[in-house]
Amino acid sequence: MQVQFTVNGRAASVDVPPNTLLVYALREHLLLTGTHVGCDTSQCGACTVHVNGRAVKSCAMLAVQAQGADVQTIEGLAAADGTMHPMQAAFKECHGLQCGFCTPGMVIRRTTMGASDFSKLPHIGESLKRKEDYRFLTGAGQYTDDVVLAAQSHAVFLRSPHAHARINSINIDAAKAAPGVLGVFVGTDVAADNINGLPCGWLITSTDGQPMKEPPHPILAQGKVRYVGDQVAMIVALTQQQARDAAELVEVDYDVLPAVVSVADAAAGKVAGAGLHDAAPDNHCYKWAIGDKGAVDSAFANAAHVTQLDLVNNRLIPNAMEPRTAIGSYSRANDEYTLYVSNQNPHVERLLMTAFVMGLPEHKVRVIAPDVGGGFGSKIFLYAEDVCLTWAAKKLNRNIKWVADRSESFVSDAHGRDHVSHAEMAMDKDGKFLAMRVHTDANMGAYLSTFASAVPTILYATLLAGQYTTPQIYVEVDAWFTNTAPVDAYRGAGRPEATYLLERLVSRCGWEMNLPQDEIRKRNFITSWPYQTPVALQYDVGDYHACMTQAQELADVAGFAARKAASEAKGLKRGIGYSSYIEACGIAPSNIAGALGARAGLFECGEVRVHPTGSVTVFTGSHSHGQGHETTFAQVVAARLGIPVENVDIVHGDTGRVPFGMGTYGSRSISVGGAAIMKALDKIEAKAKKIAAHLMEASDADIDFANGEFSVRGTDKKIPFGQVSLAAYVPHNYPLDVLEPGLNETAFYDPTNFTFPAGTYICEVEVDPATGSTRVDKFTAVDDFGTIINPMIVEGQVHGGLVQGIGQALMENCVYDRETGQLLTGSFMDYAMPRADDFPEFKLGHVCTPCTHNPLGTKGCGEAGAIGSPPAVINALLDALHPLGVKEFDMPASPHRVWEAIQNARS
Repeated sequence: MQVQFTVNGRAASVDVPPNTLLVYALREHLLLTGTHVGCDTSQCGACTVHVNGRAVKSCAMLAVQAQGADVQTIEGLAAADGTMHPMQAAFKECHGLQCGFCTPGMVIRRTTMGASDFSKLPHIGESLKRKEDYRFLTGAGQYTDDVVLAAQSHAVFLRSPHAHARINSINIDAAKAAPGVLGVFVGTDVAADNINGLPCGWLITSTDGQPMKEPPHPILAQGKVRYVGDQVAMIVALTQQQARDAAELVEVDYDVLPAVVSVADAAAGKVAGAGLHDAAPDNHCYKWAIGDKGAVDSAFANAAHVTQLDLVNNRLIPNAMEPRTAIGSYSRANDEYTLYVSNQNPHVERLLMTAFVMGLPEHKVRVIAPDVGGGFGSKIFLYAEDVCLTWAAKKLNRNIKWVADRSESFVSDAHGRDHVSHAEMAMDKDGKFLAMRVHTDANMGAYLSTFASAVPTILYATLLAGQYTTPQIYVEVDAWFTNTAPVDAYRGAGRPEATYLLERLVSRCGWEMNLPQDEIRKRNFITSWPYQTPVALQYDVGDYHACMTQAQELADVAGFAARKAASEAKGLKRGIGYSSYIEACGIAPSNIAGALGARAGLFECGEVRVHPTGSVTVFTGSHSHGQGHETTFAQVVAARLGIPVENVDIVHGDTGRVPFGMGTYGSRSISVGGAAIMKALDKIEAKAKKIAAHLMEASDADIDFANGEFSVRGTDKKIPFGQVSLAAYVPHNYPLDVLEPGLNETAFYDPTNFTFPAGTYICEVEVDPATGSTRVDKFTAVDDFGTIINPMIVEGQVHGGLVQGIGQALMENCVYDRETGQLLTGSFMDYAMPRADDFPEFKLGHVCTPCTHNPLGTKGCGEAGAIGSPPAVINALLDALHPLGVKEFDMPASPHRVWEAIQNARS
């Protein structure tokens, strides 16, 4: 059907099937890829465009409905000369974006508002406006679905409708004969080509000395399906719609088996016949422990008071706005594969796929991760779809694209959290902590995802010391398989789980000892460094009292009583909650991680290439998915070399261009990736000084370098950095006998220790006892991130983390039917996501104690908000409800759950 309309001021015509949505007409036929698809239920708004001056979600409008209309997309918002619309400029000015995926929809929706100009200062510690924002604000960002290759076909995955079932047979004949179908693949095809299952990247040893159970994780199900969403078949066709139609023709005969869904049921062995794997018939993956059990038991026996707490850390679904997407490509000419994928660490993806799954030479596989629309940990992992596309690209000699729709993402992306724990704290009569012991049952889901085994062990238990001087700690973790989606790292990865448990327990200790929440913490804060915890970690530096003091001042704790009285006068309950968190970032050093079971190194690589004109290109293994690396890394280089930030380009996300790297996770980018760049800059400066010494006829020992100039100490001789860089490539006057031409250096940085961001968060909530409605009225966060490169970017990261953490505390909750294993929260209509009007204006503060072993003094900031906020919110809720008799509460604090807790306490 021919549709004619005006798009961005120009006449356009497309020939599309009548059921084509406007968003696909714009993206696939007019190649206006700035408009994005973030859901399939018209909930998110990432696809918003103007139709006849009105904001419209283009995923909810047919292309034929736009006949004769005037359509404006994000590409048409800026002026012809590239000058941004005032609203685009306002978003840039106020740092109103991170990964940029949903930004076009937000900008289009709000283009009637005004904006102001800004100036920028390219110095460390300055809030330089992000270099990458222009392309996101104008729709020029390139995400994986925006990549269009020649002869590109489309894949669709047929997924299991059952949580646990035996596959008797699969009939693919009708699907193979369907129009446009190029191939249909099932588990037997995978086995015939000797494609291995997905590996777990961290090998945990059980307390009995045996390795953890690591059952096979096939890329297409073989013999059994183990959760709703398990991949059963892959259908490849000329178009996505043809692949979807063919998928409905695949006939699978199942024998449904009993399903075990909750980790509590798995631990109790409640469901007969629900063994997921032959290698783990009781569904037990491992038992792991850390600490001195005897010393802890002794301390408890002599304690003046013991506080106990049972709690659940609810399961979450990450929901990055860009769904997972991948394109597999193969070149017969050179026997090389290319995988375009929305991923946070392309080098690790390639390593796992080549060395563990496909058995390919690593240099024959190139992984490219273009702009990534959010990740939060869920895009760290090697997924089955990535391998399937790469493998099938060779079999069909076609480029194959797969884009998950949102409903598919809900059942197939790795989930987060899902712990059930019992914790106890032993104290003396004054409230000083003597010992703590914890038992946690951790849900692994149906298979071990890439880093799943490390999350409830290395990344969780080692943080249970928190900011406190607890002399002895013993932690025991049991990990269980269940018929649910695999669980893995999600923003914070073990650290939020540890902080939630500890900070809930500490506040409970204060209430039982009749001590205020701040006082119980202050009495037990660490005050001298370095500090060796009883659970392996050694903190290098910090100032926890300073964070607490500043947080209390910013939160106006002194005025809380008056605000509480005002709430009471309205019939509302007001509470205040504290959370003092610490986080281990950097995830290193490699030798220790290797001894603990890591299957990959944990260093980072940085290459600095100085060009003849003095401009610089940096190649880093860290990969941005909204953190602003192209700006912060450029600031580091510009400050060190004394050149404009505009003269520094950052390249990342491509194994064909970056030497190697470990990607972005664990708040490690600036502290590890930035440190690698600093090491490369050390080499650049050392060589440049030798060139400058030759040019100025001096000893290189007498050369100083500052503010972009080389000078001879004690003289007025000086030359600019650009003259030295030119000499390196135009060696007419150059010491060729001692120096090679060029100015290009590579360095690797493997930290000697974790970095340890810390802080105190204070939350105030108002609760309506009649309805259970809970509103966060005030939230204060004071963090110690060490040296801060760009305060604006740091605040944006904290804001994002706070929203995710408060979202978990108030509303987010992944729910499965406990008997059938069906996902009940499988869309944005069922899974509650926080919105901007759910939050007050955050008050942020900073304390700075620079990291002692990092060349930049940085500690990392990306996960802090998600770590410290959940216990602050729930502690505030319990403070508000304590007078009503509510003593305990598990997240999320939805109105019904809060109302139910109040009614139960009253009865």
